[in-house]
Amino acid sequence: MSKIEIACFNPESAITAFENGADRIELCDGLSEGGTTPDFETVKQLHERITIPMFVMIRPRGGDFTYSNEEFEKMKSDLIQLKSLNVDGFVFGILDENDEVNVEQNRELVKLAEPYPCTFHRAFDRAKDLETSLEKVIDCGFKTILTSGQEANVSEGKENLKKLVELSASRIEILVGGGLRSSNIEEIRQYTKAQYFHSSAITDGGAYASAEEVMALKSK
Repeated sequence: MSKIEIACFNPESAITAFENGADRIELCDGLSEGGTTPDFETVKQLHERITIPMFVMIRPRGGDFTYSNEEFEKMKSDLIQLKSLNVDGFVFGILDENDEVNVEQNRELVKLAEPYPCTFHRAFDRAKDLETSLEKVIDCGFKTILTSGQEANVSEGKENLKKLVELSASRIEILVGGGLRSSNIEEIRQYTKAQYFHSSAITDGGAYASAEEVMALKSK
């Protein structure tokens, strides 16, 4: 049975994921922007209700993953504030102007998050050079990389995902996500040998996780 993280863009989805067997929640806001930092009060209330691990997105806006000094300061202050709630981990990813992993800024945030683990999100799929980027992310101290194998979705990226699982050699968790559904998880798992999978479990083009889809993902 796979481990499943559900990307939740609202409190309702987080409760659905929790009640239907998800192993972890990635909590964010801004569905149309691909995920941004959620509201402090929302995180606080959910943290009191949910007993599975909840990782919180730190991303000040949609768009690219290269941030101004002001945006980086905002990411730091948001992380410090959310850390006070004792959430279980953080999700972020910063690239430089050349679309390479910004080691200095990522390392600073990872350090700030201690002792909580951090996931480098799908900014990885925009980064140059698969192997170099993998080593940089490991070097920054991340515990997990969320990736579709630097392709548009997990089906197109499955060769790279398999390669990442092999290259990581258990030094970092490869969290497979991007177009992942209960309909393709078995094939992707068998091909890549990954063990942790990420999905929004949204099946109707709306904004809310489907209880049936969470259960289906978990049962595969």
